[in-house]
Formats: sequence, structure tokens, C-alpha cells
Amino acid sequence: MAAAGTSTRAARSSSRSRTGAGKKSSRKSPSPTPKSRKNKGIKKPSTTTTTTKKKKKKNAQEQEQHWGSGGDADKYGAFINAAGIILLIATTPFLAVMIWDVFVNRNGSVSNLVSSISRKTFKGYLKDMLPWPTKDAIVHLLSYATFEALLQLYLPGKKHFGPVTANGNIPEYKANGVLSLITTYAGFFAAWHFGLTSPKIVYDLFGEMLFAMSMFAIFFCLFLTFKGLYFPTDSDSGSNGSFLYDFYWGTELYPKFGPLNVKQFTNCRFGMMAWALLPVVFACYQYERDGFLADSVLACVILMCSYNAKFFYWETGYFNSMDIMHDRAGYYICWGCLVWVPSLYVSPALYISSIKPAVQLGTTKFCAIVVAGLLSIWINYDSDRQRQEARRTKGNMLVWGKKPRMIKAKYETIEGESKTHFHYLPEIAASFFWTLPAGFDKVVPYSYVIFLTILLFDRSVRDDRRCAAKYGTYWKQYCSIVPYKVIPGIF
Repeated sequence: MAAAGTSTRAARSSSRSRTGAGKKSSRKSPSPTPKSRKNKGIKKPSTTTTTTKKKKKKNAQEQEQHWGSGGDADKYGAFINAAGIILLIATTPFLAVMIWDVFVNRNGSVSNLVSSISRKTFKGYLKDMLPWPTKDAIVHLLSYATFEALLQLYLPGKKHFGPVTANGNIPEYKANGVLSLITTYAGFFAAWHFGLTSPKIVYDLFGEMLFAMSMFAIFFCLFLTFKGLYFPTDSDSGSNGSFLYDFYWGTELYPKFGPLNVKQFTNCRFGMMAWALLPVVFACYQYERDGFLADSVLACVILMCSYNAKFFYWETGYFNSMDIMHDRAGYYICWGCLVWVPSLYVSPALYISSIKPAVQLGTTKFCAIVVAGLLSIWINYDSDRQRQEARRTKGNMLVWGKKPRMIKAKYETIEGESKTHFHYLPEIAASFFWTLPAGFDKVVPYSYVIFLTILLFDRSVRDDRRCAAKYGTYWKQYCSIVPYKVIPGIF
């Protein structure tokens, strides 16, 4: 909750000059924003000709990470080296489809998968398993992508501006997420009603669509890599030092195709919208197949849809998250949102809907799972809301009946996130509850829960490093008040 009642707020400094690759730039500092002009009480760092002060300034610049400008390619790349990145790029496109195969064709059995690979060799398994895309699968994909792009561009919505970047650029979005979600649901049911598609058709083509999207996303990321190097949208772009890092981490922070914001499309309109829509489609498929809607499927779908409805309601807050502010549009983000989200994130709903016969939980278990899951989702949302409200009101609010303590800090880059990511705990809990209807006889349905736990704890460490480099002594002061990253008293 709002960093255990504590939040950080800092005033922007206009004394920055850097390039997207995390290197010094010969460009002059961007003009101060209107907001930064108001901060007259903040003193700009004075220049000096003394050797000592020059060395201090140089050391400070070397230690600072460049947020949203490929800084992770150097820092985080120490942990995921070139060989690891190559391994991820080589395996994840097939792994996404293998998840579908295990859940749909092997009843969630890993032993069945291992047995099949041992009999045929991995190459033989892939040859037999890979669902090569048909015309119908490609038409469904193109129709969905085009529909979502049109919704993003033409549905009404207020303009929303993200935080100023390290190079002084201000990203612009159209905040029409909730309306897009409602229109997407209505569009699917209308298409089903008029015979253009059906839940069974989508279910049967899902593997083909995953594989087609996986292959397309690789070429799409290659295109984004070259675009960022040679035809960037703005100055928050550039090389990370090698083509491999450029491809994986991305070369542009906020690429655009004309009026279309690429990251809002890949992350929100394609990936997250698929996560909101597919569980409903799979539930309708299970209903058509069995003649009734299993309460296990209903519990999973209620929680997933509630979580995603919360996301689109809070979408403008997402524009201030690490995914948007710091991670460039490369394989890591774009392939993940285009393929990994529809594959792994949706997998609990896919698995539970595929079980034959469908599992009935009973009223008590159903209500307990739904209530616990909804409570987790609400706590996750309210934690984010409190942090944003604390910044907006400059601490003039109550958190658990007390005013949050605020630390005003001087810094040279854009706003970061608070150290304490308590909201990660209810997010992990929510994912556990919507997977719980799958039971405990198999571990594979909990793959997303495991993946999410690793992802969020890793993200908390990354954010801590960024804030330490950004705030310096102010960050030490903050950490003395809020010493734990995620779990109070433990981590």
C-alpha cells in the first residue's frame, strides 16, 4: 500500500543531456518543461573549473543509469549474457506453442510430452506438433489486429501524456481502454451471432494463430530494430552496443507508425486485450461442448476478466510503469506481449476449459476462490491507486488513517517507482486463485504463477538499482524508512 505509507516525489531537473544508447550526447539539454520551470526553488548544479569537482561530476554521470534509454542492456546484460539472450530467442517461439500442445493435446501432462520427444527426438516432435497456420488462422489474426488498431485510433478518449523522457520527449496516448474492452467483447459476440466465427473455431485455430504470431513477431521486432536505428520517431532511440542487444532490448522507447503508438498497441490493445477476450472465448467453447458452464471455468474467467477490466480502467497508470517508461520496443517487450501473453498468461483458462469432463467445484469452493481472488485484485489496484494519489496530492491524503511521508529529491532523470512493491504480492495471489480451479494433480497449469513470481521479484531488484543510481543519498534516506522491496520483514 503506497510503499507502506511512504512515497517518493522529486522535482525534475532540466540539466540533462544524453542519448538513447546510454552515452553522452553532444546535443544541448532540452528546454525545460512548463512543470520544470515552476521548480524555481531547486538549484541547478553549478559548474566549476577545479579538477576535484570535475571528477566528482564525471563519476556521478558514469554511475547514473539512463532510464528508458537502453541502460539495462549494460547493467542487466551482465546477468543475461549474449548466450542467454540467443537461447531465449531460439526457444521461446517454440515454447509458446508447446504450452498450447501440453494443455490441449496432452491434458497438462509433462511426462507425456517427454515420452513423445524421447520416441521421436525433439526435431521429430516439433515436425509433428507444430500447427502450421492455415488461411483461416491468418484471417482471424489479421482481423483481430486490424480491429484493435482501429479501436485504438478512432474510439473517443482523452489525451494522456506520459512522464518526460531523459531527452525531453513527452509521449502521448489516447485513453480509451475501457471503451475498447467493451467494444471488443461486443465485437466478438456480434461476429459469433452472424456466423463470422465461433468459440470452437477460435479454440481449434488457437495453436495455428500462436505459431503464426510467433513467427510474425520475430520479423516485426527486426523491423523495429532497424526503424529505431535509421528512422526513429524521436531522440529516445539508438544502439545498445550490438545488434543482438538492439534486437532483444529494442532501439526505440516510443516508436510510432503514423498516429499509432506501437507500444500501446502491442502491450495493451493486442496482448492485454487478448488476455481479456480469450478466457471468455474458451468458456463459451466449454459451454458449447458440454452443454453447461462449469463453475471451475466460470471462477477462472471471472477473476481473469476482473483483473483485465481493472487493467484497462487503470491503463493510464500503466503508462507510468517500467514496461512503458523504461523498456524499449524490442523482442523482450513486443514479442512477449504479442505471443507470450496470449500463450502463457491465458494458459490457465485454456487448460481448465480443455479438461474433459469439466470440473465442478461446488458452491463453497467456487465462492471462496472468487472472493479471495477479487480481494487480491482489489488490493493490487488500491495499492497502485494510493501511490499515484500520494504523488498527485503531494502527500495530502490518508493511507491507513495516516498521512504518507514524502521525500523531496533532486535528480536528473524522469520519475521512478517506489521501492516497496507490496502490490506484487496480491498480483501473484490473484494469479494463484484463478489457476486454483485446475487442482493440484499437475504443476504445469501453475506455470504462469511461477513465471510471474520470478518476473516481479526480478523487476523489484531492477527498479531498486535504477532508483539508487537516480536518487543517490535521497534513495538511501528512503530505504532507511522502507527497507524491504516486496515482502515486509523478509525481502
